[in-house]
Amino acid sequence: VQLVESGGGSVQPGGSLRLSCGASGHTYSSNCMGWFRQAPGKEREAVAGIRTNSGSTYYADAVKGRFTISQDNAKNTVYLQMNSLKPEDTAMYYCAAHSSWMCGVTWARTENYNYWGQGTQVTVS
Repeated sequence: VQLVESGGGSVQPGGSLRLSCGASGHTYSSNCMGWFRQAPGKEREAVAGIRTNSGSTYYADAVKGRFTISQDNAKNTVYLQMNSLKPEDTAMYYCAAHSSWMCGVTWARTENYNYWGQGTQVTVS
């Protein structure tokens, strides 16, 4: 599976961005998709996840109510709508995928993911 993120950029606090993650290749391996972020000097952390067959979604506490993960199965694309952005949301954002259907218990752990995109930078200042 190849993953390509887009949509990052610079925005003022309170602004919005929508990230996209396009998947190609063996997309049947993408049963659980996740968005992660990594700020300089910090560990990569989970932001949101989605189980692709059911559409069930999962969020980190830091982004609940502000970020929304969604998918367009026809386009093999997962989105991350980010609203009310804060300076602390500044990071490189990564899309990831793995094949387990146990998304609800696996989505937040980086070691569960087999496939990663190259990342897209989000800067809030």
